[in-house]
Amino acid sequence: MGNTVRRGIALLLDQTRVRSVQNSATEDSNDQELSNPQTPGRRGGTQPGVKNGEELVKQFLCQSNVVIFTMTSCTRSTQVTDILATMGVPHVCVELDKRGDKQEIQHGLWVLTQQRELPFVFVDGKYFGGAEKFVQAQRDGTLNEILRRGLRYDYDLVVIGGGLGGLAAAKEAASFGKNVLVLNFGGTKCGLGGTCINVGCIAKKLMHQAALLGQAIQDSSNFGWEFNKQVSHNWTCMMEAVQLHIKAMNCSHHKQHLQDSRVTYLNALGELVAPHTVKTTDTKGAAMCHSAAVFIISTGESPRYLGIPGDREFCITSDDLFSLPHCPGHTLVVGASYMGLECAGFLAGLGLPVTVMVRSILLRGFDQKIAERIEEHMVNQRISFLRPFVLTKVEKIQEGSPGKLRVTALSSDGKETFEGEFNTVLLAIGREACTRNIGLDHVGVKYNPRTGKVLVDEEDRTNVGHIFAIGDVQKGRLDLTPVAVQAGRLLARRLYGRQRTKCDYINVPTMLFTSMEYGACGVSEERASQMYGEENIEVYHSNFWPLEWTVPGRDKYACYAKVICHIPDSERVVGVHVLGPNAGEIVQGFAVALRCGLTKEQLDSTIGIHPVCAEVRNASWRFASALIYPVLCKTEQRCIFSSLHPIWKYFLDGL
Repeated sequence: MGNTVRRGIALLLDQTRVRSVQNSATEDSNDQELSNPQTPGRRGGTQPGVKNGEELVKQFLCQSNVVIFTMTSCTRSTQVTDILATMGVPHVCVELDKRGDKQEIQHGLWVLTQQRELPFVFVDGKYFGGAEKFVQAQRDGTLNEILRRGLRYDYDLVVIGGGLGGLAAAKEAASFGKNVLVLNFGGTKCGLGGTCINVGCIAKKLMHQAALLGQAIQDSSNFGWEFNKQVSHNWTCMMEAVQLHIKAMNCSHHKQHLQDSRVTYLNALGELVAPHTVKTTDTKGAAMCHSAAVFIISTGESPRYLGIPGDREFCITSDDLFSLPHCPGHTLVVGASYMGLECAGFLAGLGLPVTVMVRSILLRGFDQKIAERIEEHMVNQRISFLRPFVLTKVEKIQEGSPGKLRVTALSSDGKETFEGEFNTVLLAIGREACTRNIGLDHVGVKYNPRTGKVLVDEEDRTNVGHIFAIGDVQKGRLDLTPVAVQAGRLLARRLYGRQRTKCDYINVPTMLFTSMEYGACGVSEERASQMYGEENIEVYHSNFWPLEWTVPGRDKYACYAKVICHIPDSERVVGVHVLGPNAGEIVQGFAVALRCGLTKEQLDSTIGIHPVCAEVRNASWRFASALIYPVLCKTEQRCIFSSLHPIWKYFLDGL
């Protein structure tokens, strides 16, 4: 609420009865009025010391970039202080009714503002306005920039962690002329670029490519290629090439981009020690503090361990596999996550024996009918599955590279025990956010204590207003690099570019580099049934045989594609799933179509490119070329090929 105003009056009064500086009168605080600066006392005359009020106000303005002059009874001041607290902006609140020199201060306020209504909000030493103007600035989104212009910090933005989402935000912020610092400790496996560059997407696809080349060599003899010597794979040579590429991306690519963008980079650990202060510790242990208006957490994730005897001593994770100096030999992959199955697939593709230990289901969160087909293909690839079992102990029984390990496992129902010997045990049971030692508790940021995931809102903001999180550390978001990069750029544009676009976490295409590649966009069949009801969805699907595989005669009809449609919404396509070569390249186009509201009718009317695998998905979903054979699936669901092109009738009659 405001304060009553009388003509020519400029005096702030208490709720309690107080004696004036002249010690001549007492006044009721409920009036809360400002006296005339020339005649502050009711008995007339000039009050001693009042002429120094302007200097008193300026002394307070030097204490903080945001200063509020108010009364304890002013509820509108509470609105302002609540907003500042949520945003994490430090401020000084001067409650005049608690001060003996209040009349001198009130005189100074009148001289500086020519205003009477409480509260008086100053930013960077200048009068900003009252509560109404402050709240309106917060509503229309201009308050962030106004406050940051006035705050004197070392940096406008500090990014803690070298993930690609954080780097994208840093470079985008720098493009708006902001002073940006990126902190990332190079002593860990995840160097600049985060999980994707160092121990994730890049290394994984390169090793997947090595396996595909092995299959291509086998197929090549059917196309007339002849070899004079036996073909074998050199693990060490592959690993050196992969790591050389990764290091080149870190040193010459990302560091150079930061430098070109005028972003400061420190090879140091970052720990939040105060709302706007981060302590950095470099590789030599030297510590230094830096202040910033805004922080972005982009620390990524690290592999999870089981907490059983021998897991940390004798097991490796995917982080280790991608830089393992020796061939892993017979490998037990523990876990059926996408990373576990991808690793199992390329290891088997390199000719190594692989066993996958599964606790319950494969690829939790993905379309389960696709997951079943991936398992079938992996079994045909001579990958063994051990289910349902949970690893309980790992022992080393023979030294060497890779040596030999004995594992003990217990069935999920506790009735059966398994013991076996392997050269390598690879843990792929998930990852947890690297947020344990960056000081979130010091500044009150809320996170999941089990996973380390940070709670954020739709604008990627934590519960502390000036601290944001990007990428894998976010709770309940997709752990995908392109998503993090997009979110980081859009966050910087909202912070500094006066834009309002938020990251769209729906209809994001994704890709699994399993031995049979899997690409998807939209929802799974299970999720669609939950969202819309099973009676309101239609699934169109088909097996197909890529032309390239017909000559060597392998994996006949193992590839699979399906679209999921929402019937009441003109059969709008809500999910696309492709299992086959180059699945990711195919699904990428569907991501655009789904965002534009693709319907089954529009899909049917689209002409495909011939002869490519995308033809069976990108074309009509009713027919494909004569050289990409379909199989009409005999299930209750409708086949993609609901009406056949005449050329198909000829070939189907001959099958």
